[in-house]
Amino acid sequence: MASLTRKRIKGNTYYYARECRRVAGKPKIVRTIYLGTLERIMAGVRNTGAAPQPEAVDVASFGDVAALYDLAQSIGLVQLIDQMAPKRRQGLSTGEYLLLAAINRAVHPTSKTQLATWYRQTTLRRLLPASAGELSSQAFWNHMDNLEESHITAIEKELSRRLVVQFGLSLRTLTYDGTNFFSYLNTKNPAMLPQRGHNKQKRGDLRQVSLGLVVSTDFHVPLFHKVYAGNISDATTFQSVAEELRQLYANLARDCQHITLVFDKGNNSAEAFERVEASAFHFVGSLVPTQHMDLLQVPLRKYAPLSGTRLKDCLAYRTRKVVFGHERTVVVAYNENLLHGQLQGLNSNLEKTRRRLAEIQQVLRRRQQGRVKGGQKPTIASVKRQVQQALTRQWMKGLFCWKIGQEAGLPTLSYRTDAIALARFMQTHLGKTILFTDNDDWSNEDVILAYRSQYHIEHAFRDMKHPHYLGWSPMHHWTDSKIRVHAFTCVLALTLTALLQRTLHEKGIDLSMPRMYGLLGAIRETLVIYPRRPGEHQHPTVACHSTLTAEQQKLFDALNLQHHLPPPSRSSSE
Repeated sequence: MASLTRKRIKGNTYYYARECRRVAGKPKIVRTIYLGTLERIMAGVRNTGAAPQPEAVDVASFGDVAALYDLAQSIGLVQLIDQMAPKRRQGLSTGEYLLLAAINRAVHPTSKTQLATWYRQTTLRRLLPASAGELSSQAFWNHMDNLEESHITAIEKELSRRLVVQFGLSLRTLTYDGTNFFSYLNTKNPAMLPQRGHNKQKRGDLRQVSLGLVVSTDFHVPLFHKVYAGNISDATTFQSVAEELRQLYANLARDCQHITLVFDKGNNSAEAFERVEASAFHFVGSLVPTQHMDLLQVPLRKYAPLSGTRLKDCLAYRTRKVVFGHERTVVVAYNENLLHGQLQGLNSNLEKTRRRLAEIQQVLRRRQQGRVKGGQKPTIASVKRQVQQALTRQWMKGLFCWKIGQEAGLPTLSYRTDAIALARFMQTHLGKTILFTDNDDWSNEDVILAYRSQYHIEHAFRDMKHPHYLGWSPMHHWTDSKIRVHAFTCVLALTLTALLQRTLHEKGIDLSMPRMYGLLGAIRETLVIYPRRPGEHQHPTVACHSTLTAEQQKLFDALNLQHHLPPPSRSSSE
């Protein structure tokens, strides 16, 4: 039973509501609610039905992190990692640390020192609670230093098998390739993985780390990765991963008995093909054209047209040839679109090479005329090195005739474009790609389309080098173990991203990675905070999302993000 009681305190009258119940047969006051003065009670009665004024609004990143968190939960990523790399039950688990780092790497790459700052601005603080101390850089690496390479291998193996089963990934063709990422590590740093080598981002002056990757041609989902030193060639690495590829095949073959591995000519070697055969993978690869001049000289009249709209501008010549010690099916593809693109590159390289040779020639003439007297005197050997350097651009070496002479004790240079060699090169080389395979029963169309599926891994590497999402660089780590964890985090981020794109595709939504994250990242969680009323121990809140565009609403509904919004602590109209 409730009753109204008043008290006089320092000459003022205050009112309280008391609730009385019988406890053990005796009446007892079980609750007292402060109502305030009579004026306050009257003001409250007058304002009954009016919406209370909010006290504050808390906004956090929601759409992108909630979608990735939900996807990770659906595949049991945290539980899988914790099973393979267990730790004592204290604070965040290894799987939770890796999940937070992977989501951060996917949507807003930061250094580990900035991880806590980013985390506080996202809905992950509610979905995956953690203290500031747990998210310090030191705490993160204290846990990750216990994550060994064997743990990463075991996690990836089980995760690959799980993704194939759960998502029904197509395994008919997989594609392999390698890339590298430069770092700013000091030359004296003792780490072995960062080394100087041929950098694909034109930063040969910096130490780099290389990454080999096998992805499905079903939305470039990573199934295997290998981190290796930056000064090791792709072909050498491809040989060394043979045992891992054999284990990968054994792991995946339970779900598909015919798996074809696709790779380009940069991975070619006799040893590599022997090991691919031992792995039970079938393969489609390409050959260096200049090493097979007999195939390039086959006239186009012997080529056959191809069926299908995707290959309408292509012709193909099919034969058998011994390649790396085994007779293989060889398909030479001729593509008009490739021809036009190569002609543009050829003309650009010709122009740049002519310009450089003219500069060398002009400097020598100025010397002859006595207009340049200082500096080191040129020699025949030094001029020869300059010319050879000028001819290093693609295809240029055999397309120029040049001669170094001597006059008055100084070298001279004469050169011209070899028109006959240029015409022959354009007729035999341009527009052609030489493919070979052990899938002898495949049609020309099957072989060519399989090789073209390499764009999936090219997209994967392009995404990993994006400046705003999935960014590998810059890499701030200085030990091999930390670099391996960083690489694994990036691969996990790529995995979740590819699966998210695939999930949306199945719901009729096809978006590029930047567009998808741009739309989802703009969906915010908004928590409206109201003042506490008498007797309440916490502020009432109402959660909602930011105003959505039609495209964002479609994503919100397709991913069922509504269920990740928090329930209200109390309705604002109560």
